[in-house]
Amino acid sequence: MGEQPIFSSRAHVFQIDPSTKKNWVPTSKHAVTVSYFYDSTRTVYRIISLDGAKAIINSTITPNMTFTKTSHKFGQWADSRANTVYGLGFSSEAHLSKFADKFAEFKEAARLAKERSQEKMELTSTPSQESATGDLQSPVTPENINGTNERVTPDTAFNTESRAETNAVPFPHSSTSITKHWEAELAALKGNNAKLTAALLESTANVKQWKQQLAAYQDEAERLHRRVTELECVSGQTAGVKTQKTELNQTIEELEAELKAREEELENLKEEVEKASQLQTQKDSLAQKLQETERRNAELESQLQDLEQRLETGQLESESFRKSLRSLLELLDGKIFELSELRDSLAKLMEDDSS
Repeated sequence: MGEQPIFSSRAHVFQIDPSTKKNWVPTSKHAVTVSYFYDSTRTVYRIISLDGAKAIINSTITPNMTFTKTSHKFGQWADSRANTVYGLGFSSEAHLSKFADKFAEFKEAARLAKERSQEKMELTSTPSQESATGDLQSPVTPENINGTNERVTPDTAFNTESRAETNAVPFPHSSTSITKHWEAELAALKGNNAKLTAALLESTANVKQWKQQLAAYQDEAERLHRRVTELECVSGQTAGVKTQKTELNQTIEELEAELKAREEELENLKEEVEKASQLQTQKDSLAQKLQETERRNAELESQLQDLEQRLETGQLESESFRKSLRSLLELLDGKIFELSELRDSLAKLMEDDSS
């Protein structure tokens, strides 16, 4: 079956600075998926995390390892095989506790598997083999030397709750609809990308094992071909030899069919990797378009504010002009009234003179 993911969570990944052995160095720009994998063939538990196509965590769990909570959202463990200390920053204390519980559970499972393996080796070994190979029953492996319980406290506490969210200022309906449409497409692409990343993670973990199996099958096929050639060269072949040849030919055909199937699986994996790259490119393009739209919205909002200020200034000027015009009209009315009185006076004078 190969390696299968059995538990996943999202966290920010850090590694200890190898020069200072004190400061944390982030290995992911954002929260990534961190998964526990179980290899049923070798009875091994591993912690694996990918950032894009790069493996930033590949740690085999051993009984000597210890996962330490250094804060309510941050935990760490030492991997002496990789000669580093990994740190994980979670979004909540519940996620950290769940991850720590799984670590303890799989650590105990690894311990039990190791004990069963040692018991099996002791039961199957003979007294002579024990005296000749006593040192080989306890080989120095990464599992024997992995994990040092070393606890390193980061200089600054990891806090993911300090991120501020800014509400967008409402603007014309068309720009908001376009932005929401692109955000929806971006969210869908992120979901697809996460699924493909998980599939790629699982497939990548099995590629090495498949390659080893392919090489073993190819060696077996070459050996069988040589055996068939040798049998064909032997004179006076018996019925048993012919039967063996037939069986060997069938075995070769089965191996060739399995080799072909493995090659097809490898081709499918390559296609999935290419699709994941294309989706990442589309996601980056949509993110750029979204940023461009937000920038244009900000510019349009600035222009709208400027126009509103101009309109307000124009209204004030218009109101001032109306007041001035009203005053002028009142003044003109007064002058016209005075002229009317003067005209009436002159008319009376002219009538008096004529009489």
